[in-house]
Amino acid sequence: MIQVELSKIIIDEKRQDQIIVLKEKEGDRQFPIVIGFLEASSIKMRIAGVTPPRPLTHDLLALTIAGLEAEMECLVIDKLKKNTFHAKIVLKTNSGETAMVDSRPSDGIALAVRTDAPIFVEEGVLDKAVVFKVK
Repeated sequence: MIQVELSKIIIDEKRQDQIIVLKEKEGDRQFPIVIGFLEASSIKMRIAGVTPPRPLTHDLLALTIAGLEAEMECLVIDKLKKNTFHAKIVLKTNSGETAMVDSRPSDGIALAVRTDAPIFVEEGVLDKAVVFKVK
């Protein structure tokens, strides 16, 4: 697995679909993922340090996981099927057990930025998804 980080968020308020770009943490490969406006806004708000007066959906999920005495260990983007990315949220409980929860990458990334969890991409997915390299 290759660790990636959020490189860009491209929000166009006139469109429903938005784009995030993930970049290899220890390399130069990058790839875009098309996500919804609400998920892009949720990610952008958190990165910008905006705290809403009440928890948003991704905040609620982070609080629920913590309330169950678990933590988000990481997000793994593990499949690319018919141009759609698939991901798993990896949770670790207080007792040391691990659980994997199916997730859209956008929701997983919104949760990862709230919990400081790393994001990984399977090598095969990265090979298929890379659009360009940054020098």
